[in-house]
Amino acid sequence: MAKKKLFGTDGIRGLVNEEPMTAQTILQVGQALGCVIQTNRLFKGRPKVVIGKDTRLSGYTFETALQAGLCSMGIDVLLIGPVPTPAVAFVADNMRAEAGIMITASHNPFFDNGIKIFTSKGFKLDSSYEKQIQEMVYHGFDFEKYLPSAKEVGRAKRVEDAPGRYISSVKQHFLHDTTLDGVKIVLDCAHGASYKVAPLIFEELGADVVKVGCQPDGLNINEGVGALYPENLVAKVKTENADLGIAFDGDGDRVMAVDKNGKVYDGDDFLSILMEDASLQPDLHRGIVGTLMTNYGVESKCERQNIPFYRADVGDRHVVELLKKKRCVLGGEPSGHLVYLSKSTTGDGLLSAILLLNVLIGNNKNLDAFSDSFERYPQALTSIKVKEKKPIDELPKIVKAIEYANKKLKGNGRTLTRYSGTENKIRVMVESSNKDLMDQVMADLCEAVEKELGVSAA
Repeated sequence: MAKKKLFGTDGIRGLVNEEPMTAQTILQVGQALGCVIQTNRLFKGRPKVVIGKDTRLSGYTFETALQAGLCSMGIDVLLIGPVPTPAVAFVADNMRAEAGIMITASHNPFFDNGIKIFTSKGFKLDSSYEKQIQEMVYHGFDFEKYLPSAKEVGRAKRVEDAPGRYISSVKQHFLHDTTLDGVKIVLDCAHGASYKVAPLIFEELGADVVKVGCQPDGLNINEGVGALYPENLVAKVKTENADLGIAFDGDGDRVMAVDKNGKVYDGDDFLSILMEDASLQPDLHRGIVGTLMTNYGVESKCERQNIPFYRADVGDRHVVELLKKKRCVLGGEPSGHLVYLSKSTTGDGLLSAILLLNVLIGNNKNLDAFSDSFERYPQALTSIKVKEKKPIDELPKIVKAIEYANKKLKGNGRTLTRYSGTENKIRVMVESSNKDLMDQVMADLCEAVEKELGVSAA
């Protein structure tokens, strides 16, 4: 029988009222986290945990379940309500909590939910602790043995100024001695966690803000709005004759932008534009971290500017780990997750937008002036069905084809061959500024995969 898995690539996530996202299981997650905290406490006094959430209707259920589980184990709970994910990471550190929990399913629709757990320093919880929690929840851990006495159970209270603390922390990174007066910005908050704090940040900096996706009803988060649907932002920017548009996802940890001409800027564009002004980004010489999906054009630009470029596995957790390992400060994903490690511990869409505006204001340019900040290499992507996911490095025909392809593309592109994380498919990706070469390399790789695995393109 397969072993149950609680944590995925980014915390716990699933359909509401189906395992693992049931009130009973999440209550036990709270209890298990409480046990881990009591065993590994960092601060003197009563231990406490910060809990935030996005705007999903089911957030009430899981907020209450976590609160009950933690309090039953003698942990005090600080409830901060609907705030972006990076606000939870910040407040956990700012208030010297033992951990922070964000109740969210990020860019997913309302019928999903999940939780992301942060350490006292605002980083994602280490996988070793995730495994401990999973073992406790799914393998009959006797929580009753560790329950404190009646007078030692935890208390819960709401922290009304927590959003303000986060707003202040983000605003401090905007250029000093200047404002956004005269700048018209359309903000699309995806009816999600940033619907309150994002407009306040940009309005307090002086911008003329047009709000989109700022009327959550518990069911409309990410529904045709936000970073996943930039076409709506494009239309609104043009209708309002705005200078630019900025869109966040449901929990505010990713960002997309749109210029006045309707061009969409993703995470790769943000990385490239942040490289444009060395005076604002003095630590970039240490290197930039992308992922396996970052366009080769970003890597090529780094090479021309003598900036080391590193690729992490997909996921902002892996980006942060590599940033730490390589002692770099800036990293991100095409999806819009961006981390500036000297300013934040996790992906922060609002901070990323502020840093983008710093480059625009600092250089007295509109966003469209950076529409060609790097050469985006054309990309071909093919999915091929497989019966089983054999390790690629044990398939000699494919290994040889990849080596030959990379040799042909050297200095002019790259390949990526990897299995899907959720389907029985192998994905082949080729990037090159030479389309004919890209098509030929793709054909060669697909032929090798089909010969080795005996399947055809999906």
